Amino acid sequence: MQPQASDAVLARLLKLHPKVIDLSLGRIERLLAILGHPERRLAPVVHVAGTNGKGSTIAFLRAMLEAAGRKVQVYTSPHLVRFAERIRLADGIIGDAALTALLEECERANGGAPITFFEITTAAAFLAFAREPADILLLEVGLGGRLDATNVIERPALSVIAPVSIDHTDFLGDTLAAIAFEKAGILKPGVAAAIGPQEPEALGVIEARAEAVGAPLARFGVEWSAEATAEGMRFSGRRWRLDLPRPALPGPHQIGNAGLAIAAAEHLDGFGLTPAHLAAGLRAASWPARLQRLTRGPLLAGLPTGWELWLDGGHNAAAGAILAAQAARWRDKPLGLIYGMLKTKDAIGFLEPLAPHAAVTRTIAIPGEANSLSAEEACRHARAAGHDAAAAASIEAARDAIVARLGRPARILICGSLYLAGKVLVENG
Repeated sequence: MQPQASDAVLARLLKLHPKVIDLSLGRIERLLAILGHPERRLAPVVHVAGTNGKGSTIAFLRAMLEAAGRKVQVYTSPHLVRFAERIRLADGIIGDAALTALLEECERANGGAPITFFEITTAAAFLAFAREPADILLLEVGLGGRLDATNVIERPALSVIAPVSIDHTDFLGDTLAAIAFEKAGILKPGVAAAIGPQEPEALGVIEARAEAVGAPLARFGVEWSAEATAEGMRFSGRRWRLDLPRPALPGPHQIGNAGLAIAAAEHLDGFGLTPAHLAAGLRAASWPARLQRLTRGPLLAGLPTGWELWLDGGHNAAAGAILAAQAARWRDKPLGLIYGMLKTKDAIGFLEPLAPHAAVTRTIAIPGEANSLSAEEACRHARAAGHDAAAAASIEAARDAIVARLGRPARILICGSLYLAGKVLVENG
């Protein structure tokens, strides 16, 4: 991957704060004031929090809005290959020259004061969005919600909370209720919120916060529902009762994410969304490294005829359960896993649901990632979770070991981390 001008600036910004994550709003509020408050000059904002499904929900909603001819901006994190992926303007991902200029502008305005990498780069994103015309901005929370740098938007057009589960316990708390409280921190007085499928404990916390601030809710299973049908999916909500095509993103969990996007669309008055636009968006949505089938590249070329290679960046227990549900549907071929994970994640929780479905597992360290489990550590976790596992020196070595072990056409799933998914996409061209 060729270096770009923004890489040097991004490297400097990483050094402005001793911590990668330090949840607070004070530092970004100070910088945004110096920059003239670009966060107050944005297109209408849809603010999206949650543990799993945020990105997929945004991908569906973006595709629906673009099908309606709307100019859509998108802010997501982390990136897979290039930082610029995080900032999507109405005409596409931001160019490196524009990104570099914005980052340098924020660096100068900050004047060397302590600020986290995510905070100062979010400020740069707000500058980019404020200076380019658009109809709507889909804004993904980075971590949590209440103290996330994106939560400086005083009055979004809509709030969205995707499913909440256990993750980032060092920063958000070690119970579902504590994590849901942080996610619910994006709710604003008088601003409607579409709520995805939730565990009862999480939903209770969200409902309590909504009542406290006066935020009307559209909850899965109450105000709206979505279910799979033989032909696709069925949605029922406050405005629409629709039979729709199957979502383009694979996996049974995407019915809930697509439904959440439609529930959000129901509250976006004035954008001209019709059932035809919803259907077109469901068919067109794409989101890399979320049950993505790799169809070309050297990693696939190294497989015998009849083999498949899939990639997913899910990294918590809920993601493991989602992948297991898909694996249960893959009955035509055996499944081999290539697995790598960060040290901060719940490896056992992720791996246990997958154990009944994986014929063989090979573990790796995430290339170039200091915070990765070693291949041997990952292997110990996999064995403890019930996998037939062994360590491998690389992605290619793991692939070849699975081929040799299974000896017949099979499906390989590379999983366990978005950082690993990004490395795979780079290595695979």
